[in-house]
Amino acid sequence: MKIKKVGILYHPRVEATQKKAKELETLIKKQGFSVWVSSAWEKTKTQTMLKGTDLVLTVGGDGTILRAVQSIVPGTTPVTGINLGKLGFLTELDVDEIAKKLPQLLAGKGWLDQRTMLQVELKSKGHKSQIFHALNDAVIGRGEIARIIRVDAAIDGQAFTTYKADAVIAATATGSTGYALAAGGPILSPQSGDLLLASVAPHLSFSYPLVLAEFTEIVLTLNTYHAATLSVDGHINIPLTDGDRLTLKRSPYAARFYRIRPRDSFYRTLEDKLKGKQGESGRKS
Repeated sequence: MKIKKVGILYHPRVEATQKKAKELETLIKKQGFSVWVSSAWEKTKTQTMLKGTDLVLTVGGDGTILRAVQSIVPGTTPVTGINLGKLGFLTELDVDEIAKKLPQLLAGKGWLDQRTMLQVELKSKGHKSQIFHALNDAVIGRGEIARIIRVDAAIDGQAFTTYKADAVIAATATGSTGYALAAGGPILSPQSGDLLLASVAPHLSFSYPLVLAEFTEIVLTLNTYHAATLSVDGHINIPLTDGDRLTLKRSPYAARFYRIRPRDSFYRTLEDKLKGKQGESGRKS
């Protein structure tokens, strides 16, 4: 992979990420690359600067990467995450590794890691359908009222069950280490195309997480009279009302990550990440 132009996206509410982004900009410019910097929360601005960009560096945590991917798709610019967050399941480098490993990345010595995304189509009465693409997950959850919601689920056109729970999660393999994991779901291989379906705090209803084949279509219909919310990748949040329907399936788009660590590093570092460890000592590579 040949790199000439680099973008840097940072978390705008964390001062340390802005400072580090500026330091990276200076460092990369000195090495002769074209570079631009933007807040990861400014999607429109980011999209205007992406043309011709060969690599996007994110400075923050996994949430910053999720926003970066939302800005890039349907484009294919790869992302490398620099961790200033907590766990960093998606990030590639810790801050103290930049001097040593960033030059290797910019020299094209990394490898591409492609991840399945989830297409989310929302149909609401009286509104045009909306389509989103999630790297992690889509969640139907209860609103401000602390009462369970009812969600009718169908799989590949067949009625499956009615969830009575705080929330229902549809997740990708990448999202299997996120909210779905907290709900008791399994961890999938990051490169898997399979989808997860799980409920949160189910009450007298189906409680087992499902692993579904990659081309499965899931339809979730809200069947409750009080408010609920759709959350896509944790930062796109839309109020839902009774009868609103989500159709979920594998997205035609994919997220691409540019990595420098060995291909087996996900498993070698997984236990440490799940224990909340980070930094060089927790990476093992």
